[in-house]
Amino acid sequence: MASTLSADRFDTDVDTLAFTRFAMEHGWGDGLPCVAPTEDRVVEFVAASGLSGDHVIGKLAPLRADCTVELVAINSVIAGAPAEAMPLICTVISAIAEPAFDLAGVNATTASVTQAVVVNGAIRDRIDIPYRYSAVGGWAGPAPAIGRAIRLVIRNVAGQVSGQTSESVFGQPGRVTGIVVGEWEERSPWVPLSERRGVSGDAVSVFGVLGTANVLDSVAETGEELLQVMGRSLGFMGNNNFCQASQFADQLIAVNPIWANEVIARDIPSFDDVRQIVWEAASLRIDEFPATLHPGIEARGRIKPNGRVYLMDSPDDLNIFVCGGLGSLHGCMFPGMSNHLAVTKAVS
Repeated sequence: MASTLSADRFDTDVDTLAFTRFAMEHGWGDGLPCVAPTEDRVVEFVAASGLSGDHVIGKLAPLRADCTVELVAINSVIAGAPAEAMPLICTVISAIAEPAFDLAGVNATTASVTQAVVVNGAIRDRIDIPYRYSAVGGWAGPAPAIGRAIRLVIRNVAGQVSGQTSESVFGQPGRVTGIVVGEWEERSPWVPLSERRGVSGDAVSVFGVLGTANVLDSVAETGEELLQVMGRSLGFMGNNNFCQASQFADQLIAVNPIWANEVIARDIPSFDDVRQIVWEAASLRIDEFPATLHPGIEARGRIKPNGRVYLMDSPDDLNIFVCGGLGSLHGCMFPGMSNHLAVTKAVS
């Protein structure tokens, strides 16, 4: 079959070390080893997507560049991602291209934001997306390479370059490998995350997060106490959405199966009540903020009649999913980027 690829060709050594040097010299690399995107490999990845190579998935800021399937395939090969992950990767790229995700702001900000992808449906097992032990990082599988492929597209197609189009002060490891995790639906007492967001079956939900943080609790005896620990942990003073310039944000929390089933669902059957408790706990009294911040917070209507400032506008902005090992004790929070919304899409 004749090639229909349109990308420029380069003569280079395809040895991994040699190509990695070549990629870094051309500004395509991220510091990790790079797989040479040979023509046959790229053709294979395009075919695996089920789309034509010249199909435009979306325009990616800051360059407002047309991101084609072929460009996604090239970067996915470089990242070492599996070809069978192409439909998922293309769907994530489509999601971050949505205006609600605000990729321009995510790329340009001084914050350390990266994309966190939560995967639902049978596709989790088809391409080995982790959702049990070490689900968020540490499980040996393709998730880091898939996340890296997305990050390379953001770097090489969208044009996010540190110190130029990106002003992120510190960055974070997730700006290299992203975060890709599945939901352990079979061990969840609740409707899957994507279904609660309006999409059933194989789906991805993409959040802009400032990293991850462990939440340890060894003393709570009731579901309500445990949820208060989670909420108060998430509602810390430095959370990006407590900034006086912030207006809205989605927040993300992962709960291990033991907490979810044997503590929370045991005591609080209603998922709406679960979110309400966390939402209320993720708040601070206005007098806890430095006085210089009060005018800006008040001007945005963030101070409620009870004198508290809530991290989220409503419990609907809180996203909870189940994953992780069965050791209990630990939860994981993903503080959300402000003035930005998560996007959920079906993987087709």
